[in-house]
Amino acid sequence: MSQITLTFPDGNTRDVPAGITAGEVAADISKSLSKKAISATVNGAHFDLAWPIEADAAIAINTMQDEAPALELIRHDLAHVMARAVQAIWPDVKVTIGPVRDFGWFYDFDREEPFTPDDLGAIEAEMKKIINARDPVRTEVWPRDKARQHYVDTGEPYKVELLDRIPGDEPIRMYWHGHWQDLCRGPHLQHTGQIPADAFKLTRVSSAYWLGDNTRPQLQRIYGVAFRNREDLKKHQQFLEEAEARDHRRLGREMDLYHMQEEAPGQVFWHPNGWTIYTTLQDFVRRKQRAGGYVEVNTPQVVDRKLWIASGHWEKYQENMFIVEVDEEHAREKAVNALKPMNCPCHVQIFNQGLKSYRDLPLRMAEFGSCARYEPSGALHGIMRVRGFTQDDGHIFCREDQIESETRIYIDFLSSMYRDLGFTDFKVKFSTRPEVRSGSDEVWDKAEAALLSATRAAGIDPEVNPGEGAFYGPKLEFVLTDAIGRDWQCGTHQVDFVLPERLDASYIGEDGDRHRPVMLHRATLGSFERFIGILIEEHAGKLPFWLAPRQVVVASIVSDADDYVGEVVAALVKAGVRAEADIRNEKINYKVREHSLGKVPVILAIGKQEVEDRTVTLRRLGEKATNVLPLGDVTRDLGLEAMPPDLR
Repeated sequence: MSQITLTFPDGNTRDVPAGITAGEVAADISKSLSKKAISATVNGAHFDLAWPIEADAAIAINTMQDEAPALELIRHDLAHVMARAVQAIWPDVKVTIGPVRDFGWFYDFDREEPFTPDDLGAIEAEMKKIINARDPVRTEVWPRDKARQHYVDTGEPYKVELLDRIPGDEPIRMYWHGHWQDLCRGPHLQHTGQIPADAFKLTRVSSAYWLGDNTRPQLQRIYGVAFRNREDLKKHQQFLEEAEARDHRRLGREMDLYHMQEEAPGQVFWHPNGWTIYTTLQDFVRRKQRAGGYVEVNTPQVVDRKLWIASGHWEKYQENMFIVEVDEEHAREKAVNALKPMNCPCHVQIFNQGLKSYRDLPLRMAEFGSCARYEPSGALHGIMRVRGFTQDDGHIFCREDQIESETRIYIDFLSSMYRDLGFTDFKVKFSTRPEVRSGSDEVWDKAEAALLSATRAAGIDPEVNPGEGAFYGPKLEFVLTDAIGRDWQCGTHQVDFVLPERLDASYIGEDGDRHRPVMLHRATLGSFERFIGILIEEHAGKLPFWLAPRQVVVASIVSDADDYVGEVVAALVKAGVRAEADIRNEKINYKVREHSLGKVPVILAIGKQEVEDRTVTLRRLGEKATNVLPLGDVTRDLGLEAMPPDLR
């Protein structure tokens, strides 16, 4: 029997027979490790303990102390255990697929009667019986025809279709959890008892189309979450409760910011309060851009497909575009246009007007560009994922030798803006060429090298995000982390050699010849709609004073104070504060509760004593304590607080 050499993390090696399993390796090391082992990492790949190792390899035996492989296996095994439990309770249910996802898993079932939330308790109880039974998990590799016949005989048509989709060079792995069998790539745990029985929870049910295709059968989907221990599960449940309390959709209703309706799916009806946030944020960005040397432009909403064909978007992005056909006068056929999904081709048209010199570069061009992109209805999510949105879009036309300096300048620009908005830390991802792209490999090599070099020169070593670049160039993605630890990808910065070539952009160089500019695509906040949603959730609706749509409510305690209330409101408005009066015949406690629900940062209460002393009683949102202060001091201090951070 041939021998192979295994190399362990500590550098030690061991010669073993070829075909040895990772489980046998663990048993050879120690009986204790054999019991604790859950999987192995072999040459960087996650390996089932039952899989044979046929060649020299680097190997590490994983236990529950190894978080990433442990969570993957716990969640993967629970998907199987849940499917087994469902079929134990309802034997006629057909099973489909159950992938691991963030924090847990889901599994799709074909069942005529929908699952209800009440069913989840019964399924959980059955799952715990299976876990406590400590049923062994085993795997076999079967010939494709044998596996196919097995699923035909057992009446599992979805498994037959999945089997037919597995590439011909992949092994057909059949897994058993006790007596229950599933088709799966693996790996899995040694037995069901390795799953922590008190660290999972079924969370919800929904419907889903088979393979995401709305022409295929509608299935029932059950979601679950799982962790390595009960404490981690409890932390996650607290996280979900906090996220629910911050949900921008609920807060949007409570604060009367916007609404959405079926006649305009994925598009926002901004109410006065929401539009105040929007325009205040837009004015802030406009000032920052002007200070950063940008010229602001505006381009058409509807553009003939000829430009989209020339730019490459028609070929690469058409399925996400809204098409508009128009009967042009005297034309033989309808003119085909599209609502613009992005602004870059239009900005090149402005650049191309008139002759440009190397002295004109870099030219920093910005637009609050209203865009429309088709998103599937199931992907829409409040104002976070929409079909109609506005970007703080910008394009920098520069020479190749300016890429590094412009990237550094932009990163400083973005960092300053994020700090002003309360985000002091962010991560940077470097997204490389996608499979479907424009431009030669040589151009992509140049673009990726230039952007990576410029990013490192700016003092940032980005995380590589393979294959996630735009079709015309690599990009940096700037990822914010919010108050409860969630990541949001907002800003982008992309190097593009392709679009200037396709749209024939040029400038006259110092040598008198024509040259192609490099186009740097950048957006700092990204979609205004999405960023406002992020701000709402980051602050749980308690927006910074300068951004709050309703900054101050001046509330009367007695009707005799009404005139003074009006005087206070006028003084605050003159100082630049968004202030309003509440002189309704209601108790002050009622007014405070109502305006606190609406997330008004400051409530000024006015009674007889305040009128006599020309003072106000100030209460801040979330604080029980109040302060009696002179009107002049409050007007001055709130006026300063209302100023945007870039103007202070």
